[in-house]
Amino acid sequence: MRSIVISALFDTLPQFGIACLRFNFRGVEGSSGEHSEGRDEPLDVAAAVDAAAGARAGGPLTLAGWSFGADMALTITDDRLAGWVAIAPPLRFRPATAYDPVGQDARPKLLELAGNDEFRAPSEIEVETRAWVNTRIETIAGASHFFVGRTARVVELTAEFVRSLSRTTETG
Repeated sequence: MRSIVISALFDTLPQFGIACLRFNFRGVEGSSGEHSEGRDEPLDVAAAVDAAAGARAGGPLTLAGWSFGADMALTITDDRLAGWVAIAPPLRFRPATAYDPVGQDARPKLLELAGNDEFRAPSEIEVETRAWVNTRIETIAGASHFFVGRTARVVELTAEFVRSLSRTTETG
């Protein structure tokens, strides 16, 4: 929740008129429950979607996550979502088939990959997601998995994507 990537998004996206909700997964910091290595954490994401949907004042409901959080976000196909942003998703915390429902969902997806990701090469993610529909992949050159010195680009891509969802929602 307090990683450099999530903090940059949470601190900057409201300047673009994009409201944000961030949370810790079960068992992290002061959160109740126990970490289950990706088995139960999609329930935490679903609860966050419920909270965000109940609190939002308009605009597209977009699910965004980084690393483990991106993997968990890519397991949720809630009808209220307009799209997904997955930042440096390792696509390893769930069985590969767990991502298929989102991958085959017609709603837009943005994958922001780190050019020098030390956990999973962008080329591997590109191969694994090749059959996904309506998926845009942006690789940020020179970025590590933690995007040190590259968070401005992450914010820029994310804000542009959410604004494009807003335009689609308004015209569609």
